[in-house]
Amino acid sequence: MKKSGASRKEQEAIAALLSSPSITAAAGKLGISELTLRRWLEEPAFAKAYRQARAQIVEHAIGVLQQTTSRAVTTLFEALGCDSPATRVRAASVLLERSLKAVELSEIMSRLDALEARQKEPRHA
Repeated sequence: MKKSGASRKEQEAIAALLSSPSITAAAGKLGISELTLRRWLEEPAFAKAYRQARAQIVEHAIGVLQQTTSRAVTTLFEALGCDSPATRVRAASVLLERSLKAVELSEIMSRLDALEARQKEPRHA
């Protein structure tokens, strides 16, 4: 395999890996042996390209989730007015749980920022 950039076959292999439930299935799509595909995955350049492609998919998924967050919160908020007591309680529970987790995460991030800032300060002996 070439070291600079992914060849067409490597790009096809990455696409097959991303769209298949297993390495065996990906190899089958490509018409190569599973062993060959596993060897490619051991090559640093190919493995890096595969990790980058997977990371791009995850980043895209996170973006889609973030775009739907407001709608999801609105739906939960509207469920608080539902006729079913069980639905109202569940919506309230989810909203409270997520709100508390958001506060906790915000506090943790603030503390982490403070620690990182302190660590960057010059040390005086």
